[in-house]
Amino acid sequence: MRRLYAAITAAAPGTDMGIRERTRPDTSKKPGYITAEGFRRLQQEADFLWNNKRPEVTSALAEAAAEGDRSENAEYTYRKRQLAEIDQRLRFLGNRLKALRIVDEKPKNDGRVYFGSFVTIEDENGFKTRYRIVGPDEWDGSRGEISVESPMARALLGKQSGDDIEVQRPGGAACYEIIVVSVDPH
Repeated sequence: MRRLYAAITAAAPGTDMGIRERTRPDTSKKPGYITAEGFRRLQQEADFLWNNKRPEVTSALAEAAAEGDRSENAEYTYRKRQLAEIDQRLRFLGNRLKALRIVDEKPKNDGRVYFGSFVTIEDENGFKTRYRIVGPDEWDGSRGEISVESPMARALLGKQSGDDIEVQRPGGAACYEIIVVSVDPH
């Protein structure tokens, strides 16, 4: 595994990272926190890109290059760009995976909201939503995950069931009540 990440970071040295899916640039140089599941997903993405996608694109690039005049070859240009994007993402993942701190223990089960907690909240209209607070590199709204750096998570951290929170949103402040805090996904 260590060789894979060394190869990822050496794939195209000296270039800017470029693509940052689901993350913003790390200006603090501090390690971020991530759950074990989130770390595993990033590793799987890097493995897929390195072992499947990159060889596929490299092969298609070689075929396009063999067709002759590269200056007017749209397929060649497209594949070169695609390969550069894959290499940028691989470098980013390689560097990021080295810097992340895995939080693999469950949060305290004392009824308060911590990193990794599952929280059910209710808005003023009675609509309930369930979130899990995770690291900024792994959040996914479709799975009900929010970044620990988001305004919602910041308002939730340290609170407990029955507490009211106010979150500043683009449309104005919104109030919620914390209904359930859990350390288990069910």
